[in-house]
Amino acid sequence: MPEANAVRTERHELLLELVQGDITRQDDIDAVVNAANAELRPGGGVAGAIHRTAGPGLEEECRALAPIDPGEAVLSSGHDLPNSWVIHTLGPVYGRDRPEAELLGSCYRTSLRLAEEKGLGSVAFPAISTGAFGYPPGAAAKVALSTVLRAAPELESVRLVRFVLYDDESLAIHTSALAGLL
Repeated sequence: MPEANAVRTERHELLLELVQGDITRQDDIDAVVNAANAELRPGGGVAGAIHRTAGPGLEEECRALAPIDPGEAVLSSGHDLPNSWVIHTLGPVYGRDRPEAELLGSCYRTSLRLAEEKGLGSVAFPAISTGAFGYPPGAAAKVALSTVLRAAPELESVRLVRFVLYDDESLAIHTSALAGLL
């Protein structure tokens, strides 16, 4: 059962959900966000799972979109995923790409902007940069959630933002961070 919070804005109500699960199995979501590498190639973690599920067409489409820099995002079709779209964003490597918080926030802002430009109603995010890129999960959750909350008043088409978190610990960290922000 998702942890859901409604965020009211002047334009509409945004539903913000926190769930533990598999980002490749969000069949009610228009676009999933890939915590990508600069070359948008298959790898480990979220990028590997998304590429494996989407099939080889995703890697082929991504060749023309790469490379991207930390904080940037690009859009591709979903191929064999249950989602129409994939938003690929490159999070910062903690301790190397600076300023980390600004670059991480840009991942979420840019992804939401791309979803808005396409008129999408829902987006699912992983915990960007918290795996191999070493961003401390608690700090990353605060940046991610505060960025989405700040963007909410500007969103017109996006009505649902779901954070799909890999394990119970990540879900607990995000739940705590959200409680601190609301």
